[in-house]
Amino acid sequence: MIELSFGGEFDENGLVEHIRRSGRDYIIQGQQTDNMESHHKPSSLDSWLRQMEGVEANKKQADNNVIQQLVDTGLFTLVSGLICPDTGVRSKGLKIVE
Repeated sequence: MIELSFGGEFDENGLVEHIRRSGRDYIIQGQQTDNMESHHKPSSLDSWLRQMEGVEANKKQADNNVIQQLVDTGLFTLVSGLICPDTGVRSKGLKIVE
């Protein structure tokens, strides 16, 4: 289980399933301090986490602590230069280790 910095937790295998359903083998971090209504990267890890039950939707959730925990599972690797599916901008994110 991955512990979120502002309370709550999630199963990293659920994230793997979410990423695979997207048709990609990665997800961008997409951390933003904006509230959920203003979040402009809906395909990001930050947005996905904010939509979980019991999670504060108006706080950044995909912080570097969460990213490190995910990398430490061995299921993901941290990669720079991934294409954000929402903005087309190269961004930092997690890629599934095959």
